[in-house]
Amino acid sequence: MVQNPVVKEGYIYIIVLGLITVITALTLGGYWAIFPGVLTAFITFFFRNPKREVPADDTLIVSPADGKVMSVTEVYDDQFLNDKGLKVTIFLSVFDVHVNRSPVQGEIKFQQYTCGRFKPAYKESAACENERHAIGLENGKMRVLVTQIAGILARRIVSWVTLGTVLEQGERYGLIKFGSCTELIVPTTVEVLVKKGDRVKGGKTVIGRLMEK
Repeated sequence: MVQNPVVKEGYIYIIVLGLITVITALTLGGYWAIFPGVLTAFITFFFRNPKREVPADDTLIVSPADGKVMSVTEVYDDQFLNDKGLKVTIFLSVFDVHVNRSPVQGEIKFQQYTCGRFKPAYKESAACENERHAIGLENGKMRVLVTQIAGILARRIVSWVTLGTVLEQGERYGLIKFGSCTELIVPTTVEVLVKKGDRVKGGKTVIGRLMEK
């Protein structure tokens, strides 16, 4: 969906900061332009959009985000699965890629955006109180729920998809600006292959494998 090395949502920040850097350098000198220059470079880095090699196996579930696994817990999901599931919570620092990817191939059968507060994304209450956007994906093998959760610095969750969109596994579907958390709920028929403390990469790291019945 998005092939550029930097997502379009970052352009306005980069252009404005770049202009400030140039104007500062021309009017005040190169020394004073260091700070806005470094900030421009960081914003460009934050909105990076790297290509990933996605595993070609429809029994695998890949990570929807880059970051650190904060927990793997058993839950009951009454939004989409309507059954017991396993929830993998991934925390994204400001240094992680913030583009989210589809963990499986499937059609979006459920979508819900919820306004909220801006607590630190690593807090458990953030999933219930913060701004968030959830999509439920379904294919012939399973249903999964992915939720983007805004963090203390985030002020907008961006979605590039709508209800009925069919996503390929690992396909980019949105991002969260400036620090966040992503939750993935999979059915109990999935063997989760990550644990708390693991580092994962969106579209690349295998989160779980559908077990044979």
